Amino acid sequence: IREKDHATVKELVEFLGISPSLTHRYLKILLEEKTLHKVGSAPRVFYVLTPSTNTSPSVLVPTESVLQYDKETIDTHFLHITPQGERLAGWVGFVVWCASRQYDSAKKAKEYVDTFQKYEKFRKNGLLDGTSKLTGSFKQIFVDQLYYIDFYAWEVFGKTKLGQLLLYAKQSQDVGMIREITDIARPHIAHLVQTHHLDALGYIPPTVKREVQFMQVFKQNMRIELPSIAIEKAVSGVRVPQKTLTKLEDRVENARETFFVTDRRAFATVLLIDDAVGSGATLNEVARKIKKQGVAERVIGLAITGSAKGFDVISEV
Repeated sequence: IREKDHATVKELVEFLGISPSLTHRYLKILLEEKTLHKVGSAPRVFYVLTPSTNTSPSVLVPTESVLQYDKETIDTHFLHITPQGERLAGWVGFVVWCASRQYDSAKKAKEYVDTFQKYEKFRKNGLLDGTSKLTGSFKQIFVDQLYYIDFYAWEVFGKTKLGQLLLYAKQSQDVGMIREITDIARPHIAHLVQTHHLDALGYIPPTVKREVQFMQVFKQNMRIELPSIAIEKAVSGVRVPQKTLTKLEDRVENARETFFVTDRRAFATVLLIDDAVGSGATLNEVARKIKKQGVAERVIGLAITGSAKGFDVISEV
C-alpha cells in the first residue's frame, strides 16, 4: 500500500497469496490501529495509509493540567472531521485538531470550555433561544419564538459538532447522517410539541436541487404524529438559493417571492422547522404568510443550527 498509494482487497489477496477472509481479518486490525483507513464504499473500497498527525499516543491521554470537567465537556461535544473524511470525536479528535493547527491541547481545552459555557448561557430547557436574532434584524416579527438546537459555529473553533454533521449530511447527501441528526432533533421537537401545545408542523422546503433532499429525509424520519402544512418553493428562471445572497433585504425579497403556503387548513400553533438560520429571513417571511392566510395563529420557529451573531451568512449549507 505504501508503494502503490492504495490497494483493494482483491489486489491484496493476489499480492499476499492468502484468502480474502484472512486478508479482511488483517485489514480489520490495521483499521482499528488507524494504520490504514478506508476510502469509498462497496463495491469500490480502497485502503490507504492514514496520514501522520505527529501525535504520539501519550499525547492522546490528557495531562493533569486538563481538568476532568474540561475533558468530559470535550468528549461530549467536540467533533473533528478530517480532510480525509474520518470522524474523530471527543478528546482524540480535539488533540488531532490542535496538532493540525500547532495548538497546545491542554491550553486550548480551557479556551474551548470557556467558549462552550459562554454560549450555553443562551440555552433553556435544552434549546438555545434565538429570538433576539429576529428582533435585532426585522421591523416586523412574525415568528413568536425562535429556537436553535445548537449554534452552527463558534469563533476560533469553527463549526460545532451539530454544525459539522449538518454540513456534511447535506453536501454528501448522506441519508445515514441525516437520520442521525433526526434522532438528535426528535426529543427537542417532542418537547416543543408539549410545551407550546403544537397542533401542526411545517418544514422549510429546499432551495438547492439535490438527489437526496435533507428536509425530505428529515421529515420522513421524524415520526411525530402531527399534520404537516403545505409549503412550496417556486422557481421561475434562475434558481437563486438563499445562501448565495449576502444582503438582508435580498433574502427577504427572495423568501417573499419564492415561498408559498398552499395549505387551507387552520391550526392554533405551528412549529416551523429549518435546517440552518443565518438571517432568519426565510422563517420570518414564511411565518408571515402562514398567519396572513389564517393557517395558524402562532408560529414557533426551530432551526437545527443557527448563527450566533445577528445577521450572519451561513453559505455552506
